[in-house]
Amino acid sequence: HGYPHSQVENMSTTLIMSMIKALSCLLSEDQFLCSICLDVFTDPVSTPCGHNFCKTCITQHWDINTPCQCPMCKKPFPLRPELHKASSHSDQQCAKLGEVLCDVCTGTKLKALKSCLVCLASYCETHLEPHQRITGLKTHQLIDPVENLEGRMCKKHDAPLQLFCKTDQMCLCMLCTSDHKAHDIIPLKEEYEGKKAELGETEAEIQQMIQKRRVKIQEIKRSVELSREDAEGFIKELQQEISELMRRSTEVEQLSHTEDHLHLLQSFPSLSAPPHTKNWTEVRVHRSSYVGSVRRAVAQLEETLSKEMKKLCADLDFPSLSAPPHTKNWTEVRVHRSSYVGSVRRAVAQLEETLSKEMKNLCADLELRRVQHFEVDVTLDPDTAYPALILSDDGKQVKHGDVKKNLPNNSERFSHCPCVLGKQSISSGRFYYEVRVKGKTDWDLGVASGLIERKGNIPLCPKNGYWTIWLRNQNEYDANADPPVRLSLKSQPQKVGVFVDYEEGLVSFYDVDTAALIYSYSGCSFTEKLHPYFCPCVNDGGKNSAPLIICPVNQTE
Repeated sequence: HGYPHSQVENMSTTLIMSMIKALSCLLSEDQFLCSICLDVFTDPVSTPCGHNFCKTCITQHWDINTPCQCPMCKKPFPLRPELHKASSHSDQQCAKLGEVLCDVCTGTKLKALKSCLVCLASYCETHLEPHQRITGLKTHQLIDPVENLEGRMCKKHDAPLQLFCKTDQMCLCMLCTSDHKAHDIIPLKEEYEGKKAELGETEAEIQQMIQKRRVKIQEIKRSVELSREDAEGFIKELQQEISELMRRSTEVEQLSHTEDHLHLLQSFPSLSAPPHTKNWTEVRVHRSSYVGSVRRAVAQLEETLSKEMKKLCADLDFPSLSAPPHTKNWTEVRVHRSSYVGSVRRAVAQLEETLSKEMKNLCADLELRRVQHFEVDVTLDPDTAYPALILSDDGKQVKHGDVKKNLPNNSERFSHCPCVLGKQSISSGRFYYEVRVKGKTDWDLGVASGLIERKGNIPLCPKNGYWTIWLRNQNEYDANADPPVRLSLKSQPQKVGVFVDYEEGLVSFYDVDTAALIYSYSGCSFTEKLHPYFCPCVNDGGKNSAPLIICPVNQTE
């Protein structure tokens, strides 16, 4: 008709897509009409062949017509079949504000169950039925309901975006390939899988950033070497960054689980870019006012020494002094102020270092003494103990005994892991106890939710209701966070203190002998009771036979 071939091809594609949409809508519209009364279903039922009718219509139809057969496909039934209730509009949920609506529903719009990337329409449960039954529609790609399906069409060719150009980093339709010759073009799904894997790595990095900032908050809170205003400012800044990182984490997690290839690829650039945060490695804890006073005193001492040295030098070199014969040549003698003052400075530097260490030790000691005031008398709960564990009569010691005892398999008892809970629990306030771990090569300690799963091998992590640390292979310490954190300790703890602040969402572990903080879980959201958690680990042929011992505070070894 005088049109260029390419334009005719584009017009044909547009016409075909429009026809597909129209046919899809017409087909879906027919599916909620009873083929007998030609009205909207009333009390819909399904026949064994999968067709839907009003219950009254099909019953009356079979009462009049024998033998029984389906009015739609004419399939015969030797005996009147049992009818099953089918989904109707009244059974389904009306869409709420912000939810995706069914594109086919007339009148009251129902909530869409799925969106079709081929039909470019969203369907409620009733109108989705043809996609689950008709062979041609079963091949369509269904995703969780989304808005703006038209945005998934190529604006130039009005065809679905199904390809991805890695060279130009953009989504293409089949007709766009002529403009991207010699480019690296792959199916949209293939690029989606790659980006989804990258999002998983991004999520892990964000979680690590969140954990580092939470630890920094605890460091600043514990430090007495910062002024109150500076500390509050830093903490507020860190909390704002954590909120932003958690928001980013939620978006990344949601995107990593989406089945919508196009949405993931379009959102990926903004979410994969590292969030703008402060470099907290540059933040240093300043020396206290006490050390500052020492420095000022040293500066005054240096100034006084300098004046005295100048005066002494002037006296030694005074012109009126005549040197007697055969005396020492004083011109060769110099009073070295720098070496003297240098010695003073070195002594002061050592003093500052000593003071700094002492202050850190004092801060740590004060922090430990503070949490020790919340000591709770903890005893082990035998009803929760793994059958191979041996508990002392007073409920204060536990070790692995190699042989499983014949104990009732009640719901509270651990069935696979050699662990036991404390009888006491916390659902508000603060809680502290100490455990002797001396002589052990492996152990787990911490707190656990009262609702944890106890049958089976459950990984220790906050997501599963555990906030713990452990020792493995005599010297490998880990915090069982998500992901796990390897701990570098200056000394091996012989006694571990466990502290919980329920409202603050804090679980901290201390080396009692050195008063050093081992690790803190912070920013936790507790909703159930927490119990002390103990795992002495397996006996290992006697290498790990020492018990875990619950000790009273300030007990001497």
